[in-house]
Amino acid sequence: MLKVLWMTSVYPSSRKPGEGVFHETQVQALRRLGIDITVVCPLPVNPAPLRLLKKKYRTIRQVPDYEERNGVPVFRPPYTALPGQLKWAQPHHRIAKSVLRTIEANGLHPDVIHAHFAMPSGGAGAVVSKKLQIPYVLTLHGSDVNIYPHYSRSAFQAFKTAVQSAADVLAVSDALKEKTKEMSGIDSSVLPIGVSLERFQKPSASKEELREKLKLPKDQTLIVFIGRLVREKGVIELAEAVRQLDDKYKAVFIGDGPEKQLIRQKAGEKAILTGQVVNQQIAEYLAASDIFALPSYSEGMPTVVIEALALKVPVLSTAVGGVPGLFGKHQRLLVRPRSVSALKEAVLGYTEGGKWREDIAEELYQTVHAQYDAGRNAEALAKRYENVWHAATKQLGS
Repeated sequence: MLKVLWMTSVYPSSRKPGEGVFHETQVQALRRLGIDITVVCPLPVNPAPLRLLKKKYRTIRQVPDYEERNGVPVFRPPYTALPGQLKWAQPHHRIAKSVLRTIEANGLHPDVIHAHFAMPSGGAGAVVSKKLQIPYVLTLHGSDVNIYPHYSRSAFQAFKTAVQSAADVLAVSDALKEKTKEMSGIDSSVLPIGVSLERFQKPSASKEELREKLKLPKDQTLIVFIGRLVREKGVIELAEAVRQLDDKYKAVFIGDGPEKQLIRQKAGEKAILTGQVVNQQIAEYLAASDIFALPSYSEGMPTVVIEALALKVPVLSTAVGGVPGLFGKHQRLLVRPRSVSALKEAVLGYTEGGKWREDIAEELYQTVHAQYDAGRNAEALAKRYENVWHAATKQLGS
């Protein structure tokens, strides 16, 4: 049985079940294929002097150091973090030390390392790979290509090192593949994570029944957002857009993050903030909504868009990352980022202008089933693990 060590900065926990769900989806799909997966998700901890200096630097550990989730060991070792580190003090060596301590302390013997996000996990993966002489695979997700490398010269170099050191590089969209080639000279392969389509079925309850269960208003048009409540996700523009719409519209924000208070200030009672919800309820919230909105400034290939399309829920997204490729000939429905007026106009186009039609929903549903099934994509990933491991074994034997 092939043993794979996953390195990532986000993975669901008992305390935060909605964080990094797309990773757990792929891990479970790989487990069903007989791959032995261990997850290491290092957590940043600010040094003691900084914790004394400012309250915001006092890290409150909200997740367990170790837990087994659905048969998968998940370790969360600490590493020393510095404010703004992805801009000027790349943490990959500190993360690598934390991962190496975890490997040694727990007697782990992986055949392959799979790092997610070039920064910071990819850079750490390159260090661990070199130290242990184990090949590593890198998956690029979006912000690690579109945002972080452009912070500084050291950040760009960290990105290039992570990509150029990997035995195999995967990108979740064609747009990321092209940009990675342009930035690093390295060819990657497109392999989205997708969703577990056999498990992500439309709830049997009606929209009205779901709204009653979830304590959502029954007589209003609901625009649902699911994700981190950070400015880069366009949540402030969405809050302002719903404020400007008439009183029959409300926005439901599912998730947590620093912009929660500003969303409330912008939209008042027209914003419903649920906090994080368990993954099993995501389908219910989507099916209970009239529109799913993702007004992000940048993305890779957002899993929640795939989930909404799998339920034939109208999707209103910005034209970022892999979304235009997914929408294909229907990408005219997408809007430009950072625009309240574009969002507002698009919402009215969906609800009153007939721009979202059943035939569009059906075509995008078929695309999702053909290209974004987590089980099928996990089979492709398992083959890549095997190829990387065989190539490394052959090289060591020669």
